[in-house]
Amino acid sequence: MNKSELIGAVAQKAGLTKKDTEKVINSFIEVVQEALATGDTVGILGFGTFLARERPAREGRNPRTGEPIQIPAAKVPVFRPGRGLRDAVK
Repeated sequence: MNKSELIGAVAQKAGLTKKDTEKVINSFIEVVQEALATGDTVGILGFGTFLARERPAREGRNPRTGEPIQIPAAKVPVFRPGRGLRDAVK
């Protein structure tokens, strides 16, 4: 399911227009991005938690030449599913 299909499905289930639903979904995505950028977590009870995790610097290998390279530290987004979502997928 891509974003436009998600918007259509949510609009139909909620009885809203696709235009209003698109605004809601885009706003949700922006709020989650801003929260993760500032180091906050976003938890939705029964669905899951979005958080940003620090990945330390490490040494890797260039697959083409085999020479070692330094991979810098980074903040990466992580989603941890909640119990309700895990149970629904089973």
